[in-house]
Amino acid sequence: MHSLIAISVRPLLALMFLVGLPLIAQSSAVAEIREAQHIVSLGPDVTEIIFALGAGDKVVAVDRSSKYPAETSSRANLGYRRSLSPEGILTLNTDLIIASEDIGPPETTDVLNQSAVEILYVPVDNSRAGLIKKIGLIAKRLDLEKQGEALTQKVVEDFDMATAYASRISADKQKKVVFFHGLARLSGAGSDTAADAFIRYAGGINPLSVYSGYKPVAEEWLVKAEPDVVLMLSDGNGGPTREDVFSVKALQRTPAAKSQSLIVLEGPYMLGFGPRTAEAVRKLAAALYE
Repeated sequence: MHSLIAISVRPLLALMFLVGLPLIAQSSAVAEIREAQHIVSLGPDVTEIIFALGAGDKVVAVDRSSKYPAETSSRANLGYRRSLSPEGILTLNTDLIIASEDIGPPETTDVLNQSAVEILYVPVDNSRAGLIKKIGLIAKRLDLEKQGEALTQKVVEDFDMATAYASRISADKQKKVVFFHGLARLSGAGSDTAADAFIRYAGGINPLSVYSGYKPVAEEWLVKAEPDVVLMLSDGNGGPTREDVFSVKALQRTPAAKSQSLIVLEGPYMLGFGPRTAEAVRKLAAALYE
């Protein structure tokens, strides 16, 4: 968690989250909240929420993973959000940074926290409740609470539809789904990952959830896990294809390889846990069970 006024105030932070107040870092004190005109948005979920609230015209720069909506391509690109340059941000004459709390490196966040620019850190939370919380947090800071309520209602309805669909799948019909970040090392998603939450919301079972985070998965593990479906991110060039995936030796003896069951989705759409995530959950559920 980032510090407020560059010191450790964990009890205060916990209280702020409980009452729904924004988490703001500044060099000297929490200043009077003013209308922001030049926003730097860091994180695909953060960016999607800002645009969905109707404040996209105030966004002047985004991180590399913020590719939706299409208008983001016309904004300054600051690179990967975990290897940011403070100079690249502070020279933009921004008056508000809204950032996922996992931005980095620490040296950069230290500089930003000590600057005169207001920063709103948005919690990383791969859940329905977490998404609703993110919308409320950003909407409140931008004084767009009415729009935030409307967006929250839509997200809730989308999630209700997605989970209702998945809940009709009996336990014996649930499919085992594995997610990999690339094929070179077969780094599989375990528990405590966005991919694991996404699979579960869609009514699937993640057989790799016996460990936490991402780890390379050996062939013996995969054979034992017996995945029915492989889920991967699009590479932006029409891949990965079934041939790409199931030519990997470690996957060749799995049920997924036998049925050639591969689902490919766009990254932030699937794993960003932004306003479109519920729609992506519905699409995965449909792909698994229709």
